[in-house]
Amino acid sequence: MIRFVIGAALAAFLLAPVSARAQESNQQQDADQQGSHQNQPGEFDFYVLSLSWSPSFCAAAAERNGGRSGGMQCGARPYSFVVHGLWPQYKRGFPENCQTPSPRLYRGIVSSMLDMMPAPHLIFNEWDKHGTCSGLSPGAYFDTVRKARAAVIIPPAYVDLQEPLNVTPGAVEDAFIKANPGLSQAGMAIGCDKKRLTEVRLCLSKDLKFHNCAEVAKRSCRRDQLVMPPVRGG
Repeated sequence: MIRFVIGAALAAFLLAPVSARAQESNQQQDADQQGSHQNQPGEFDFYVLSLSWSPSFCAAAAERNGGRSGGMQCGARPYSFVVHGLWPQYKRGFPENCQTPSPRLYRGIVSSMLDMMPAPHLIFNEWDKHGTCSGLSPGAYFDTVRKARAAVIIPPAYVDLQEPLNVTPGAVEDAFIKANPGLSQAGMAIGCDKKRLTEVRLCLSKDLKFHNCAEVAKRSCRRDQLVMPPVRGG
């Protein structure tokens, strides 16, 4: 019996380093594969669509700026969820600034996107940092942004929020999952600051289908309670 226990313990000791080495080898293989196409336009695994809760952005901007406006989206026109960006993503990490200088972004494209990305500087920044990694022309990239946004249904309770709403990250996830067949908790993340819901990130395949993304999902907000400020009056 003693001999059997010692033998089992020795076998476990010898196998453990092999398992660890195999895991390290797989991780290195992933890193090498990613490194071979790091920051190459069009070389990525999936998209992350980031939807910012505009009332939270405006509330935070007012707090920072002594009550002053946070720009175009914080004016009289009501905004709820707006597009922060559509980001090419690797399984681990993401590319950025893939073409320097970036291909020219014409003002006509910027103007056409203001209904869902209500800040010209945001549109220019998103193109330079993320759009250049898509492998698409400026026009095709922002067409893809619009299609990605159209692929997501906003839960009815959040479309025209008139009063502050107390929520949990889990409740927001559940609402989006209920409104969007095919979406799962493993394919999204909730963003927050110290007290407010700030954004919802949803992972999409290159053909804009819902896509699981463990590295993104694990960064979801873990606060017990959040506030969604109401949309501004129009």
